[in-house]
Amino acid sequence: MPTEFSIWNFAAAHSLVIVTANVPYEPGQRVDIEILDGSERGNVYLNKKDIKGETRLAITTHESADVGVCIRNFLENGRFPSDLSRSVDLDVDIGADAVDYNAIANQESLSILEVEMRKLEAVVKEIVEEMGYLQRREMRMRDTNESTNARVKNFSILITLGIIGLGIWQLVHLRSFFKRKYLID
Repeated sequence: MPTEFSIWNFAAAHSLVIVTANVPYEPGQRVDIEILDGSERGNVYLNKKDIKGETRLAITTHESADVGVCIRNFLENGRFPSDLSRSVDLDVDIGADAVDYNAIANQESLSILEVEMRKLEAVVKEIVEEMGYLQRREMRMRDTNESTNARVKNFSILITLGIIGLGIWQLVHLRSFFKRKYLID
């Protein structure tokens, strides 16, 4: 049974995610990496087997959800987990953090100030998109809250009418009982 470790980070829809894993060679062990999300669909973006050395993996998310990077360490037959250990250097960059601005600066001959402006522009765009996502989520939660409140109100009215109806029935029944026993006329 492989040892598994997962790291989860939130990523908005259509975000670039770059995972850099540095896995030193260890005899008798194999490391696999799987990148997936926690959405209802459970998208599996990447499943890379036998990672060695420094490896960069890039994906683009499909939905706003938590993105998980799961690392599995497989042992050869005859090896036991107690006598082996392995350290993995893992770096996960999402959205504006994943863009290599040094390469863009070299390619487009941008000054340091222009590169910083591009970074800020990307960060502001991410913030605006996240605020839009939060606003849509708040609207959905508010609609759910309002419909729940309406159901509770209708249920309480029904219960109140039921209690009043049972009270009236009990009064009528007691009155007829007392009339039969000649306690009232």
